[in-house]
Amino acid sequence: MITILHNPRCSKSRLGLQYLEEKGITPMVVKYLDVQLNAEEINQLLKKLNMKPKDLMRTGEDFYKKEIKGKDLTNEELVHAMAENPKLIERPIVINGDKAVVARPTEKIDEVL
Repeated sequence: MITILHNPRCSKSRLGLQYLEEKGITPMVVKYLDVQLNAEEINQLLKKLNMKPKDLMRTGEDFYKKEIKGKDLTNEELVHAMAENPKLIERPIVINGDKAVVARPTEKIDEVL
C-alpha cells in the first residue's frame, strides 16, 4: 500500500497526489496536519527517508524561524518539535513499505514505486 502524507492546501502536495493517481495508484492519504505523527512515527519515517530531522524540516515556517533557527538542538528535540508542530514537516512524503521520499520534485515518487 502506497501512503502519502498530504496537506491539501499545499500545491506540491496536491501535485504529488495527482501524480500517483495518474499512474493508477490510489494511495492511503494521511492528512498529517489533522492526524499528527508522534515522535516514534517521525523517527521511523526518518529511517525510511534516510534523512536527519533537520533535513525534513520546513525552514521557512514561522515556528522554525522563531524557535529553532540558530539553536543547537538535538535530533530528539527536533523530532519532538515536528511532532508538536507538524507544519514543520516537509511535504508531500510518499511511503511504500520500508522506503519513503519527499516528493520534491514530484518525479521523485518514482524512486519508491
